Amino acid sequence: MNEQMTLSGPAMSQPLPARVRPQTIDEIVGQQHLLGKGKILRRIIEQDAVSSMIFWGPPGVGKTTLANVIANQTKARFINFSAVTSGIKEIRGVMQQADENRRFGEKTIVFVDEIHRFNKAQQDAFLPFVEKGSIILIGATTENPSFEVNGALLSRCKVFVLKGLGEDDILTLLNRALTSPKGFGYQKIDISQDVLKLIASFANGDARTALSTLEMAVLNGDEANGVTTVTAETVEQCTSRKSLLYDKTGEEHYNLISALHKSMRNSDPDAAVYWLSRMLEAGEDPLYIARRLTRFASEDVGLADPRALELVIAVYQACHFIGMPECSVHLTQAVVYLSLAPKSNALYMAYESAKRDALTQLSEPVPLHIRNGVTKLMKELGYGKGYQYAHSTEDKLTDMRCLPDSLLGTEYYHPTTQGLETRFKDRLEQIKQWKKEHE
Repeated sequence: MNEQMTLSGPAMSQPLPARVRPQTIDEIVGQQHLLGKGKILRRIIEQDAVSSMIFWGPPGVGKTTLANVIANQTKARFINFSAVTSGIKEIRGVMQQADENRRFGEKTIVFVDEIHRFNKAQQDAFLPFVEKGSIILIGATTENPSFEVNGALLSRCKVFVLKGLGEDDILTLLNRALTSPKGFGYQKIDISQDVLKLIASFANGDARTALSTLEMAVLNGDEANGVTTVTAETVEQCTSRKSLLYDKTGEEHYNLISALHKSMRNSDPDAAVYWLSRMLEAGEDPLYIARRLTRFASEDVGLADPRALELVIAVYQACHFIGMPECSVHLTQAVVYLSLAPKSNALYMAYESAKRDALTQLSEPVPLHIRNGVTKLMKELGYGKGYQYAHSTEDKLTDMRCLPDSLLGTEYYHPTTQGLETRFKDRLEQIKQWKKEHE
């Protein structure tokens, strides 16, 4: 008989993420910017000085775990609310009880998971009790609280931003689950670190997903002679991911982002969408792709279509708000737009050319007339002398030179005739002609 099946009790009937949930600050993995030695949230918890706060971060990064740790360490009554199942009547009943308890010196902490799911009326029901100090409200949300939490309530809460877990953090949790008595420490499991990395890659920073995937893989592993063997094939079957899984720091990661970039540059939307889907379905972080698209918008499109950068910034925000899988359509919109946009690398070439000169002439002094003479001594030394204020002229132009003497006449930006960059090209030619006539 499988050794696992001989174990019983309510603890072992819980899912793995619940069984191995950290109980103390030191057991929490990640969030060192908040929980490291001497960091603000750690001090608040250790000193039992908890005030109303909101934890904002992607799924599976420890928002509920932090609330549980506070519950374990604080000298307060702890109430767990679900925004999905709790109504206004239930909220008010608990709030009134908390108000009574305050009169006897007892603090009440109310934890609201998915607080963004509460409507305005439900959120308003908390407000007077937070204002009076009857309760300490701790909300958890995956959505930007600036948009999803009432302003009056938000102004009374400190917002802590939790970050997605890194792959090393996820691996730490997986290895801990394999050895912990609360996890699979009672069971002999043969699973390589490479297979654990597949799980960590698939989880994409979500601890709950990683632990649930490990549990499913162990339950579906091959058992022989008291040892359960979990292979890459087992994980692929459990996640419905076949050979798509890849190391996000390895060669294939860079091959795929290169293929996406070059397909958009070649104005091939079909190929670009294909490579986008390859990356997303392999578990790539959508925000990484969105960041690469912002680079492309300036490097390969630039002023040929200035709106391209605005679009991809909006897409990045959309990805941040809702995550996968919903944000796949936003990324597709950006990828198709960039593929069809007119192309110009004039901005990229301008900077690279200027960079070469900057690196060889780092000691070149700034011309005196465009220095800021903010003190009497600076003015006596000639700082700002001869400066021409363009706004004071009829044409909003002057013949003042702004490059160092050794680079006078050097041109870095060479606009193309693609898309809207034609307008910038015409404007630049007009400026050059004006300056030539007024030399």
